[in-house]
Amino acid sequence: MAIQKHVFDLNGNGIYGETANINYFLKTSLAPASAEGVQNKSAIVSAHTRRRYPGDPEASNVSSSTREFLYDPGRRNGNATPGEPFILDDGVEKRSFTFTGPFTDLHAFLVGDAKMDLRCYSPSASYDIIVTTSDP
Repeated sequence: MAIQKHVFDLNGNGIYGETANINYFLKTSLAPASAEGVQNKSAIVSAHTRRRYPGDPEASNVSSSTREFLYDPGRRNGNATPGEPFILDDGVEKRSFTFTGPFTDLHAFLVGDAKMDLRCYSPSASYDIIVTTSDP
């Protein structure tokens, strides 16, 4: 198993952790962002000047061009996991993850999609998330 990014809202905020560990706490399973696959993207590089060496009296002009690059939505840089840490605990299992984006968005997501009552420990406080079952 590997730690991967799981996008949980339309703003691109994500939870980093192992897929099985995250989905243990959720009603709706999250898929890793890398499941979408890598894709080629292009960017426009604007015209600029370039010096061949420090103090070059005659800078050369570089014309505008388009470059193509490989984009992986779930890529991380090295072993570091981006974002802030948080812990989910349901009394049976206790798992640690990291998240990117505002904590209020993560909390709102967990309140709406938690499978069971749990406690969420943020970097600054802990929150009880209670799952309400509505009987018709």
